[in-house]
Amino acid sequence: MNAIARLALPIFALLLALPGCIDPSDQRPGLRLSGEPAAVPSDWSFSEAHPEIALEVRAPWGLPHSVTIWCASLDGNLYVGARSPESKSWPGWADRRPDVRLRIEGKLYEVRLDPVEDEAGIARVRDAYAAKYQLGNPPAPESPPMRYWRVLPRA
Repeated sequence: MNAIARLALPIFALLLALPGCIDPSDQRPGLRLSGEPAAVPSDWSFSEAHPEIALEVRAPWGLPHSVTIWCASLDGNLYVGARSPESKSWPGWADRRPDVRLRIEGKLYEVRLDPVEDEAGIARVRDAYAAKYQLGNPPAPESPPMRYWRVLPRA
């Protein structure tokens, strides 16, 4: 085997492995989420038992990008949020391609994110987050901005 082939083989193997499952952990992002596919539930209240869930979006260059995030349920609906969304890439990617995957308890859900934009809706979701995570409500003036999305079944 020549020197070029010896160098190329490990690089080629790494490139093949990249799209595989590399789950996020705390602040470290991952790639494709691992887990068992599951039907989208009609009631997401069970998510209240989970402080963090995983979200997978599609980056513009085609690779999956996953992060751990907080979530809250309200009236059986699930909401996810991003603190300081302008400092992260995934919220913009989710806006461009709202079909995402969530992982809760090892189960994968293929869903769509719908931005919460009306002030009354934002206030209700913020209250649900404050109750679940024991946050100050209303948030302190110096708190970073938040964005929220409602989780819906894919069309």
